[in-house]
Amino acid sequence: MKTQVKALVVGGGAVGTSIAYHLAKAGWDDVMLIERDELTSGSTWHAAGLLPLFNMSYATTHIHKYSVDFYKTLEEETGLNAGFAVVGNLRMAQTQERMDEYMLYASTAETCDVDYEWLTPEQIKERWPLIETGDLKGAIYHTEDGYINPADVTQAMAKGARQRGVEIHRKLQADAFHWTGTHWEVTCTKMVEKGGNLIESDEQVVITAEHVVTASGNHAQRTAKMLGIKMPAIPVEHTFIVMDQDPELVKWREAGNPEHPVIRDADNESYAREERGGWILGIYEHGAPARFEHGVPDSFRADLFPLDLDRIADQYMAMAERVPSCAESGLKDDFNGPICYTPDGNPLVGPAPGLRNMWLAEGFSFGITAAGGTGYYLAQMMVDGEAEIDMASLDPKRYSSNWMTTEFAARKNEECYEHVYILHHPDEERPAARPLRTAPAYDRQKARGAQFGWVNGWERPNYFGPVDAPENFDEESRSFRRGKWWQHAVDEAKAIREGVGLIDATAFTKHVVKGPGATQFLDWFTCNKLPKVGRINLTYALTAFGTTRTEYTIVRNGENNYYLVSAGAWSEYDADFLRKAAEDKMEEFGYIEIQDVTTQWGVFAIAGPKSRDVLKEVIVDADPETALSNKRFPWLSARQIELGMCPVNAIRVAYTGELGWELHHPIEMQNYLFDLLEKAGEKHGMKLVGARAQNWLRQEKSYRAFGNELGRDATPLEADLPRFVDLEKDFHGKDKLVETGVRVKCCTLLIDGPEDADPWGREALYAEDGTRVGRLTSGGYSVAFEKSIGMGYVKPEMAVEGTKLKVKIQDKLWDAVVTCDSPYDPKNETIRVNG
Repeated sequence: MKTQVKALVVGGGAVGTSIAYHLAKAGWDDVMLIERDELTSGSTWHAAGLLPLFNMSYATTHIHKYSVDFYKTLEEETGLNAGFAVVGNLRMAQTQERMDEYMLYASTAETCDVDYEWLTPEQIKERWPLIETGDLKGAIYHTEDGYINPADVTQAMAKGARQRGVEIHRKLQADAFHWTGTHWEVTCTKMVEKGGNLIESDEQVVITAEHVVTASGNHAQRTAKMLGIKMPAIPVEHTFIVMDQDPELVKWREAGNPEHPVIRDADNESYAREERGGWILGIYEHGAPARFEHGVPDSFRADLFPLDLDRIADQYMAMAERVPSCAESGLKDDFNGPICYTPDGNPLVGPAPGLRNMWLAEGFSFGITAAGGTGYYLAQMMVDGEAEIDMASLDPKRYSSNWMTTEFAARKNEECYEHVYILHHPDEERPAARPLRTAPAYDRQKARGAQFGWVNGWERPNYFGPVDAPENFDEESRSFRRGKWWQHAVDEAKAIREGVGLIDATAFTKHVVKGPGATQFLDWFTCNKLPKVGRINLTYALTAFGTTRTEYTIVRNGENNYYLVSAGAWSEYDADFLRKAAEDKMEEFGYIEIQDVTTQWGVFAIAGPKSRDVLKEVIVDADPETALSNKRFPWLSARQIELGMCPVNAIRVAYTGELGWELHHPIEMQNYLFDLLEKAGEKHGMKLVGARAQNWLRQEKSYRAFGNELGRDATPLEADLPRFVDLEKDFHGKDKLVETGVRVKCCTLLIDGPEDADPWGREALYAEDGTRVGRLTSGGYSVAFEKSIGMGYVKPEMAVEGTKLKVKIQDKLWDAVVTCDSPYDPKNETIRVNG
């Protein structure tokens, strides 16, 4: 066997074999895959093999769709039948709210070219008489997916990989990883079978690889320990049972009728498909435990756990009601095995934090569905430098090692498992492992009615409900339409537009970049001009392909001293990119020091026409009346001020588009400052404001948000932000930025939508003739225009003020018009107002 390769893939399940196949297909002719046991011996062997296209994530939907399309081509290429039964997928709904969920999903599906159709209960019954439909509202039906044999598709991909030159070695376990500075040295031990167990031999081999990909499935925690990183990929028990033959089903098939689609009974937390005249019933129940939090025991191979019938009794009985003909069918077999999960259900795909040329493909709860697409898009990232879709939502660094622990991952993964069929409200906030990260003012805000959201572990107010609200107020407020929280957010947005509001923005990511090489480095690292000392600038760090990697507000505190503020949800994602880029340029530019100071500084954003009046009450200055004037404290500048006894780094900027300041303060003084501002704000009617109102307000100003309008699939020029790109200087990604041009363009739309619903930012956009022309990336309600608002991408010729479009909301097309950039106060007069 070789001992030196371009890329080494660790793990021989469906995901690992797909990655090896696609790396070879992408042009790397020196790829090796190793597996500690046999191919498919992990979760792949006991997977049910379903291929659901349904997914709320834009990136994951693309991944699943690629897989479904790709698997249909494997037999022609390899001669091996992957066992793909394209029977379709029938996802049923017992309530209107479930249908609302499907309608939101369906609009997202359209943006990824996923076909679907709607069925009434009567149409379901007509096609499949064995299904009881009396309690149903309807269903969404995918004709293109179904189920596949996990072992067969894995072996087909393995054969395809071998045909393209990939070496595959079984019974070879990776035991240590060492980065030399230029490549990886992976120490591997040959495994042998003894008495039914798999044990380590005395024979070892060191494989040298430029790149390593880990796809270790249930062994992810062992992998993490060897790499010295943390990742929240921990298995949870998943049960499916095989039932004896259903006599009526046998008759149905003998009469020449087609196989039933995969039946997904979401409100009964189960799925079912045909299996040799009977049914396979799979369940996503409450109470399924996490397993192997600290690693898989050596004795565990292709093993299963004992069946817990009590845990799945309700779903078992519901199946007998859904398909009454199976009520007398006995239990033929059961599979209760470990399936790896992550807290949000999305896998961990991308570069490992802090490591070079180490790629993770871990935490796949729907591994068979995702395997093909993961291999395709990860190969693009590795070979080309970037994928054609934005993969940030799957990046392993979305869970920061600064706070993520084993206990957190285990509890959140259990919660994620039981939420597979719980309604996926766009405004949902799941309760497990919370609160975890709280700013000092958390208790004060909670006492004032704060309903919190979860951002990178932080508790952040989404909105402020009634002070005496019951514990489950937020849960009962959720909806696919305008939930009970909606009016609270409207009132908060109006407070900022008409008076003054205070927003807790402590979750912002904050870095200090300083040293002799800091200025040259940041000038190269970002695409806008650097600010002068005491001033600020909005800028972007780009990928090598010229697309947006990170958005920064840069405050220049000194000649070579900078304070960088970026999105709170992406702390380690930003930190890792920043540090690696600085390391690469240190020799060229000089010493660069980077400090993550996120937890050292709290942030309050005060905004609104009366914000200056509130601050005048508490600022300590020789002339409080002029201290905050345009002359002494102009827009887009930063100053150190004192509010009472609290030193504050104040930044004259407001994400809401009103007169305002960000007040960056020592976090240990946060409660003092909160009380001070609250008391000063009383006579000015200051209102506490949450993230949802802020999100609406920033759309009225056409402010792009990272993870929505800004990402790795569009350049800043496509985001229509040329004023933040200085093409007179050299910067990372510039050549590709210019070469790419403007393929699509971001715009803001005002929408005459339904009276009880607003867009969420996942909806498809259509021309007036019914042609799909783009998608929304943000959505909400505008208090200034008293109608729905959204931002999204369309063809450049359509991103022109006055263009009439349609938005798909709740399965209907609603009129929309492209408005000017910053439809609220386009001249920024309210931001610059003097005082």
